[in-house]
Amino acid sequence: MTTGAAPADESPEELLTRLVAPHADAWDRAGAIPDEVVRALAAAGVLCAEVPGKWGGLGLDPLAHGRLTAHAGTLCASVRSLMTSQAMVAWALTRWGDAEQRERFLPRLATGATAAVAFSEPGAGSDLGAMRTTVVDQGATVRVDGAKVWTTGGTYADLVLVFGRHGDGTAMVLVPTDTPGLTVTRRPDPSGCRAAGHADLRFDGVVLDRSHLLPGAGAPLSFVGQSVLAAGRLSIAWGCLGMIRSCLREAVRHARVREQFGQPLYRHQLVARHLGETRAAEQSLLRLCEHASRSWSEGVPEMFDAALVAKHVGATAAASAASAAAQVLASAGARDGHPVARALRDAKLMEIIEGSNEICQLQLAEQAMGVYA
Repeated sequence: MTTGAAPADESPEELLTRLVAPHADAWDRAGAIPDEVVRALAAAGVLCAEVPGKWGGLGLDPLAHGRLTAHAGTLCASVRSLMTSQAMVAWALTRWGDAEQRERFLPRLATGATAAVAFSEPGAGSDLGAMRTTVVDQGATVRVDGAKVWTTGGTYADLVLVFGRHGDGTAMVLVPTDTPGLTVTRRPDPSGCRAAGHADLRFDGVVLDRSHLLPGAGAPLSFVGQSVLAAGRLSIAWGCLGMIRSCLREAVRHARVREQFGQPLYRHQLVARHLGETRAAEQSLLRLCEHASRSWSEGVPEMFDAALVAKHVGATAAASAASAAAQVLASAGARDGHPVARALRDAKLMEIIEGSNEICQLQLAEQAMGVYA
């Protein structure tokens, strides 16, 4: 396929619709997004739309960025996953990078380069404290050794933000994927977000100029890592909102035209219940996402907690919405590539990534103890 020249007045939403909507099913079955599409989205700044205009970005505020992410979520969870990953890298650079790093890397991310975040390891998924990848400061250089798994967008990435152990703390280092010693291996046949370019990474004596090491090396992982995870959680919450809307749209369309026992499906109370509960979930999550994004805009201490709540509620609601839509459509949606069939798989993955439901529940319990104890 060809992306074609974008109209001068084309909005980011219109660009996503034009490039993504007609092809999401095919990409899901193929397990890949064409490189030219990924590059077109990156060049348009859509993959990290919050980057300010002074660095060549679209400069969207968190609320506008969330709405764009939700729109992507209605079209293709794999594309939305790339947006989440790249936005996390951009946010980390904006929050933690020094002036030189922001000037060097943010314009690249906003105008064509692609990026991913490497957290998980073979023995360190939810337990990030068990991370074994090391980042060693060698003066003028840093050395990275270790392995990462399930890195979303890794097969498309030009740059990977790698988290590793640094003394008694943690460090973030930005690694170009063409650096000697780095091996990127595509993770085959994922159950969800099949075209999101999940990859395993191996770092064997990767040596980089020290300018690739973000400030704050040695800080506690809970302080640095959780803040970057929170940015991803907010993006996922908005993406789940889009997924719910996609499921509701498909279910409503089918329930309106499909007849059983002499009347449209939506006239049957048990079917109407699915539609009503999904609508309630969509509206509830919208308010949570809007609140979380406004908290990020204001930079209030609650911003990280609000993102956690929105992500947990959103992932759970998306999984329920996909299941409800599958019940309403029945055999009409039971085929590979159908939006609801995709959502069943993709939503389950949302309950695992960026903090599983169980991890979110533990953190929410800690919030409760802090507020009500």
